[in-house]
Amino acid sequence: MPPEHGLSRALRELLHSQRTAALGTLDADGAPFVSMVPFALRADGERPGLVLHVSALAPHTGNLQRHARVSLMVCRAEVAGEPVHALPRVSFDATARLLEPGSDEALACRRAYLQRFPEAEPMTQLGDFRFVRLDLLGARQVAGFGAARSLDAGELLRALTPPLSP
Repeated sequence: MPPEHGLSRALRELLHSQRTAALGTLDADGAPFVSMVPFALRADGERPGLVLHVSALAPHTGNLQRHARVSLMVCRAEVAGEPVHALPRVSFDATARLLEPGSDEALACRRAYLQRFPEAEPMTQLGDFRFVRLDLLGARQVAGFGAARSLDAGELLRALTPPLSP
């Protein structure tokens, strides 16, 4: 097996170390709306995906029900004294799918979500919350100055898998 590309390793580390993202949706008037969401990783199935757990009361839930195409940005947290312009980040282009509660897909997403957020178990029992699968269409990764690239779904699937053991 060939060694993993440095940018691929950086993307994997970013996705496995950060647990929140900025979700971009469009409101009923077509205006952009951005909110913070916790996310989990799901690498099984035919396409790589991210998992969200959203409340029916949240504006972004209604937005993604009207317009399934969304954007999600994961960014490393700022470190005091380090330049912010080179922060590692990735912006995903995705299609959001609200999952039917109790479906096999929703249960698989619940498992992935609780693996990352075990403290959220009581919230997964609330009736107004649903799981959302983000099917990733592509992404743009910036790993620092002069280190940027566009990614396809295949490369994203590899980045969603757990880090390799040393």
